[in-house]
Amino acid sequence: MQSLMIIARAVLCAAFVGLSAQVQAAPPDEAALKAELTAAWQAASTAGTDGPSDIALIDQGTLKLPADYFYVPKSEGLRVLRALGNVVNDATFVGLIVGKRQDDHWMVVIKHIKDGYIKDDDAKNWNADELLSSLRAGAEEANQDRVARGFPEMAVIGWIEPPAYDAGTHRLVWSLLAKDKGQPDDAPKNVNYNTFALGRDGYFSLNLLSGSERIAGDKAVAHELLADLSYNPGKRYEDFSAGTDRIAEYGLLALVGGVAAKKLGLLALAGAFVLKFAKIIIFAVVGFGAAVMNFFRRKPRSDNAGGPA
Repeated sequence: MQSLMIIARAVLCAAFVGLSAQVQAAPPDEAALKAELTAAWQAASTAGTDGPSDIALIDQGTLKLPADYFYVPKSEGLRVLRALGNVVNDATFVGLIVGKRQDDHWMVVIKHIKDGYIKDDDAKNWNADELLSSLRAGAEEANQDRVARGFPEMAVIGWIEPPAYDAGTHRLVWSLLAKDKGQPDDAPKNVNYNTFALGRDGYFSLNLLSGSERIAGDKAVAHELLADLSYNPGKRYEDFSAGTDRIAEYGLLALVGGVAAKKLGLLALAGAFVLKFAKIIIFAVVGFGAAVMNFFRRKPRSDNAGGPA
């Protein structure tokens, strides 16, 4: 029974990119990649935590995980993302979240970057066109790794939501439109919906991965989780002490330009390939997908093991 739930999770997260089953370039070892993705979701299901729960985010804060959301801790989350073709920095990665409701076809990646207090006084002076060029350069750099590992290259198209910063809450939001290279222009496209919460020692990044045909509704998830994240006393942005605390070598502008694109990395699933073999798994093992999805959502898990990292 548990294995069916794991397969359902794999299908759920493969489907959210909304890509066709056509692959730009065949991976070098399809069977090995398929096996690793299945094993990664098995480990994630065992180690994860159902909402509603309070999730400790390292030594920095707490996330009030809503009902019908599922949190996967660091080690297992890293394995899932890498199995899906992403370049992930394990020094900054905290965990990931997936939804359990019928129409949830998204994933949220949580990172914390401890580079010091980030001054936000440049927020009103940034240029969206220049920032877009920087993000495109970062995607091209990440593509070298994706090609070496047998996954399609990603191309950045433009903004879905230009950068917006709330100086009162120290929250930043921006969203990018991207696609796999060679994908038709009218096909559904990958979306990175990025939200940031600044703190005394650095910032949290909550990156929602979705598709262009779903982002209008899915972006509410990112805003909900951003609002549900709080810093611990002493770690808040307003707790900064100019006499003792480290100040980051970059300002808020870099969270949309160079740092966000190059240090954090742009995330996207190798959707066409994953969707292709996920369908093979689901039909070979169970015969039909709907029954598995119904089982997965039938009732909350009662066998939680482990917890947040």
